Amino acid sequence: MAQRVLPLPRQQSFCPPTVPNPFVHPGRLSAGDKLRTVLQGIILLPLRAICIAFIVLLAWLFASIATFRHPGKGSVPLKGWRRRMIQTTLSCLTRTLFFVMGFQVKVKGKIASLLEAPIFVAAPHSSFFDAIISALTGMPSVVSRAENLSTPVFGTILSSLQPVSVSRQDPDSRKNTVTEITKRALSRGQWPQILIFPEGTCTNRSCLITFKQGAFVPRVPVQPVLLRYPNKLDTVTWTWQGYSLKELCVMTLCQLFTRVEVEFLPVHVPTEEEKNDPILFANRVRQTMATALNVPVTDHTFEDCRLMISAGQLTLPMEAGLVEFTKISKKLNLKWSHVREQLDTFAAIASASKGGRIGIEEFAEYLKLPISDVLKELFLLFDRNGDGTIDFREYVIGLSILCNPANTEETIRMAFKLFDMDEDGTITEDEFACIIQSALGVPELDVSMLFKEIDADETGKLSYDEFKDFALKHPEYAKLFTTYLELQRYQLDMLEEDDIESPEVKRSPVRKTTVPASETTPIARNKVCPESNEEDNSSTSDKKDD
Repeated sequence: MAQRVLPLPRQQSFCPPTVPNPFVHPGRLSAGDKLRTVLQGIILLPLRAICIAFIVLLAWLFASIATFRHPGKGSVPLKGWRRRMIQTTLSCLTRTLFFVMGFQVKVKGKIASLLEAPIFVAAPHSSFFDAIISALTGMPSVVSRAENLSTPVFGTILSSLQPVSVSRQDPDSRKNTVTEITKRALSRGQWPQILIFPEGTCTNRSCLITFKQGAFVPRVPVQPVLLRYPNKLDTVTWTWQGYSLKELCVMTLCQLFTRVEVEFLPVHVPTEEEKNDPILFANRVRQTMATALNVPVTDHTFEDCRLMISAGQLTLPMEAGLVEFTKISKKLNLKWSHVREQLDTFAAIASASKGGRIGIEEFAEYLKLPISDVLKELFLLFDRNGDGTIDFREYVIGLSILCNPANTEETIRMAFKLFDMDEDGTITEDEFACIIQSALGVPELDVSMLFKEIDADETGKLSYDEFKDFALKHPEYAKLFTTYLELQRYQLDMLEEDDIESPEVKRSPVRKTTVPASETTPIARNKVCPESNEEDNSSTSDKKDD
């Protein structure tokens, strides 16, 4: 029999990202690097630490003077001598601080004025050392967590920059932040320029992840700023997996010098189309920056980091939680909380496997079914890249595209009628076993465990409500059922083709009944007969392209 073509084509829009995990920096020091770092650190580390402490105290003093008795507590912009003090003294001290730490800064391009570009957008954001941009641009305002403002010494310095504060306790924080950024960007010079890292989290600079819209909602010109760290030994990259903050600080201070390149690209003035669509505006600016950096773009975002942490807590490899949340949520209309719930189910299935992936054995064990042609076909529909395993991204896409659309009231009711062979409104274990054995082609299959799991009230019979409740919680079975119907129709179509091709068959009026039972999967016969629904194929099978 010819191989059946899978009914769902693969769209390029759901292909895996070119950079699987931009949030990891697993680099480790070699023995030579460690020895060199220790020997240099014996002299450099204490000297630099003393100088840094002195410079920070000076910065705190000037920041305290500039903000002394200033009304408004951030709601009123600093003006006159206060702003000039921040722009000159703090900018000079910050430059000196980076020089003392051993940074060799190379600047390319022209820095835009406040009237030319009220907002700087900097990427890739990979380190706390990215703050060097502030010193180069005259200490603009930044977006910072509200808790940082209460930090001793550093909180005073940060307050002098009049940051846009973000409170994680406030449910309206994101909306308020965008409103404040818009107000300042449209103030016509009353507020200083704003420096924003639109990625919203640190990466390993291998790509540019999704840009958040905050910098692009005001519909004003922005100046893209690129960051590069062309060092043989990377001691600055701070990601979710890798060196800690303290380790990076110590290693960087122990180096003779650390190179950093800051490039200011031409100002991007939004078109009318971009002004009306912040997402389009952000994507075009990101593509311009990615082209200049010669790196790809991906649809990862901060929500992927949260899923990655959750995966680690569920004893999965942390990278298992990465799904390119921006793309998945937009195309499949999924919220983070729903994807997080699916991660729990995925972890339960993949717990017995290595590498945080589901194999055909784990898939069959989860469904409490043996490996059969029907199950293999369902597994292949999930396994998008054909590597013989299902990762979490493929699992989320499979549930949304394959199973959830197939898990309709009509499909569930049809399945219940198929199982209810005596039409008494309930399904006995014998009826249940008969259809499952027939569908999977395993006459001796024991389905008692699966039946007991569905039989919530333990009456030995399944009501429609029990059957429906189980189906809604386990949408994989819906696609398994529709796949079974498709296979039945396919086998019947193949038999009809054999009737046409074989002269002997043409003389036989009852060709179908002469086919041995061992050559085809047994077909359950009752009021819901698969071959009678060829015209309604679309109603029992999910044909939605992904």
